[in-house]
Amino acid sequence: MDYKLAVGLMSGTSVDGIDAVLLRIDPANYFECIGFLSQPYTPNQRQRILTLCDPQKANVEDICRANMELGELFAQAVITLAKRSAIELSEIDFIGSHGQTIYHIPGHSTLQIGDPAVIANRTGILTVGDFRPADIALGGQGAPLVPYFDQMFFQHLAPIAVQNIGGIGNVTVVTEEGHSLPAIAFDTGPGNMVIDGVVEITSHGRLKYDQDGKIAAQGRVDARLLKKLLAHPYFLKTPPKTTGRELFGHQFAQELVTNDAMDPQDLVATVTAFAAHSIADQYERFVFPHSALNQVIIGGGGSYNPTLLRMLEELLDIPVITHEDVGVSSDAKEAIAFAYLAQATLEQKVNNVPEATGARPGILGKVCYPSPGNRNTRTGERDGVMQ
Repeated sequence: MDYKLAVGLMSGTSVDGIDAVLLRIDPANYFECIGFLSQPYTPNQRQRILTLCDPQKANVEDICRANMELGELFAQAVITLAKRSAIELSEIDFIGSHGQTIYHIPGHSTLQIGDPAVIANRTGILTVGDFRPADIALGGQGAPLVPYFDQMFFQHLAPIAVQNIGGIGNVTVVTEEGHSLPAIAFDTGPGNMVIDGVVEITSHGRLKYDQDGKIAAQGRVDARLLKKLLAHPYFLKTPPKTTGRELFGHQFAQELVTNDAMDPQDLVATVTAFAAHSIADQYERFVFPHSALNQVIIGGGGSYNPTLLRMLEELLDIPVITHEDVGVSSDAKEAIAFAYLAQATLEQKVNNVPEATGARPGILGKVCYPSPGNRNTRTGERDGVMQ
């Protein structure tokens, strides 16, 4: 069988680390997951990246340096994954890398660092990266991009919503084949980002997130604050739309902690409810008027927060399951999607979803070829790698 070996790389808005997945893709586009790793950023690396995302703190030199240094870290993730999976780098056909978003201005500009040329030349593997700019050049928002994968792999379960809850939440509504309504996909608003920010600030950096939703489960939701949060103008915007750390990042969380003097457990409970209610609100506004749903499939870090899932299921009143329930790893899902986006780029197939981003149909991604014979497997030992 003429299958391909591919690696997908992803680092999301939560800035936890690099997810790398190794896939065997057959000619019918079915995949087998050969290996997966999540390479966490060190506290210093994470703080450096978060500083780059802050227009008040970032500078051009630091962004320039980090672009190359993160490329080294992405390459190291590939090398480590291949070694653990007992696969030679020379056996891998291509890599698809999303990179690390530093700043995103929907419909105008976007910047992901972790240069794919570095990945290609450190691993010796053809690498496709930097997908978002082409969508913006085609008149789109530049995100979300994962609906390409969602439509391909979940249509047999339609009609469903595939809801990612990473730092930001985004939904793909997958309809039956031949349905007159195109797939709906857009960013629903904050996912874990505000929760993580509040937990980190109120714990004075001791905690980075609410593990298993335990803090939220012990608190009480403040209805007044929740109503205020849900009045954010983003929720009134009609799709296609996308958002990120620029709206719901550290400053948003810091203002909540500063302005609302309440028990930290109650504040965490309230922002957890905010994530759930904002998703449900967006479904009520933009999904249910067009499509009934059999169920909602949750992926991303939020799928491990039972308090958040319970709140969401109560609000939607339809079954809420996780990616694991349908045989896809929540941790690996977005990395898998970028392997498939890269494959489409190399096959010169349209790999954006115009209904999701508002763009004209197009081929996303920049293709970086390794220099012949260039196979440097000492990534991480080089001077200048982000520490």
